[in-house]
Amino acid sequence: MEQLKKNNRITLAGFVITFLGAVLFSTKAIIIKVAFAHTAINALTLLTLRMIFSLPFYSVAAILAARKQENKPLSRNQWTWVVVLGIFGYYLSSLFDFMGLQYVSAGLERLILFLYPTFAVLINGYYFKQKINRLQWIALLLTYLGIGLAFAGELQLDTSSPDFYWGCFLIFLCAITYSIYIAGSGHIIPTVGAGRFTAYAMLAATAGIFLHFLFAGNFEMLRSAAGSAWLYGLLLAIFATVIPSFLISLGMKQIGSNNVAIISGIGPVSTILQAYWILGEEIFFEQIVGTMLVVTGVLLIGWKTARENS
Repeated sequence: MEQLKKNNRITLAGFVITFLGAVLFSTKAIIIKVAFAHTAINALTLLTLRMIFSLPFYSVAAILAARKQENKPLSRNQWTWVVVLGIFGYYLSSLFDFMGLQYVSAGLERLILFLYPTFAVLINGYYFKQKINRLQWIALLLTYLGIGLAFAGELQLDTSSPDFYWGCFLIFLCAITYSIYIAGSGHIIPTVGAGRFTAYAMLAATAGIFLHFLFAGNFEMLRSAAGSAWLYGLLLAIFATVIPSFLISLGMKQIGSNNVAIISGIGPVSTILQAYWILGEEIFFEQIVGTMLVVTGVLLIGWKTARENS
């Protein structure tokens, strides 16, 4: 309990680490959209390139974590949790995200994806039997109202893509699968360790992605992808995957998952601004108001939960 209380105090180092991780994570959609716009690569191939470049870093991290004498071997139950959460968090979630970004704007993607803290609350309430209080229900209502408002504004702005709704649904699935990862990781990281959990979970996700590409991928596209396509894969791996994943896990260890959720509220704002400056996506009134509602809802969820654990 004392460790839980300690983890729910925000330190300067914990804040900076989490803030930087959230901003770097928010660049993922921008890099993916630029890659789709300037190359002929598809979602699965780009995702595979991302994990090819990420694999060495997580392999080294896993080896170093395994050699630490203070790290006890994982039990069968812990291994199951790590593998399942890795598959949900960085294989299925990433696949849905990459596919969905072919059809929706980066700003809308980040807003829909940012529903994951509210889904995590629902998962904790149902699976881990954590009571959902009135303030949390209000926060949930605010987030969904914000998404609905931004979605309505997006429809008025551009309905030309025939796969727009399909793309939104894929991002919605991404938010659900990622919320499973977040809810589960908050319970397993204190017993496994942030670095070890991240490395092992990412290796499990990488194995899933490679198997998927082995059976359904376009090897000719992977071989012919050169120059900028490989550069985008490298950028995704280093700056939008490896570095932020370890930063967020370290942030959870230092200040707790609830405070991480609060600080990560910068994510949608960062993506929308980057999409405006880099991609030329229009910022419209409904998007601004919707973003404010979503971020407010997430802040309420994290603030109330942190108070209850303090």
